[in-house]
Amino acid sequence: MFFPFVRSRRIQEAAAAKPRGPRINRQIRISPVRVIGADGSQLGVLEVDVALKMADEAGLDLVEVAPMARPPVVRIMDYGKYKFEMAKQARQAKKKQHVIQLKEVKYRPGIEKHDFDTKTNAARRFIEDGNKVKVTLMFRGRQIAHPELGMAVVERVAQALVDVAKIETAAKLEGKALTMILTPK
Repeated sequence: MFFPFVRSRRIQEAAAAKPRGPRINRQIRISPVRVIGADGSQLGVLEVDVALKMADEAGLDLVEVAPMARPPVVRIMDYGKYKFEMAKQARQAKKKQHVIQLKEVKYRPGIEKHDFDTKTNAARRFIEDGNKVKVTLMFRGRQIAHPELGMAVVERVAQALVDVAKIETAAKLEGKALTMILTPK
């Protein structure tokens, strides 16, 4: 069986959920509106048709900047230039943000001194770069029978990095892995 009204309702709901930009030019239907000129001056409360004519004469667009105000506030501006400036600001903000990543360093219970130092120095570099570090100690076979050996290795890592990192999540055993998360101080 086919119900066309159900499909059309879904399309309408999807269209309603999509965020839209400000209304421009003929999309503005509420009249009268408070008009702000291209130079930022108040032009007063006018009918939409008069405001559209003024914007057209200036070669610019009429953009609704405060739709919830009564009467709604519209501005005469170059909408294409406005959109470009907003996109440029968004790119600048994205460029300046730093995403903290979770890096992982894996150890074994019977790790030798040199391997331990190499892995710990890698963890130190990650923390100095501003990332979190997940210290994972993997048990194999019957090594799981002695979790105290693994706990000792994880504690050595925490002591070696105490000057640059603090413990966010204490060491805990999850299956055959002992994990701990360190964050920069």
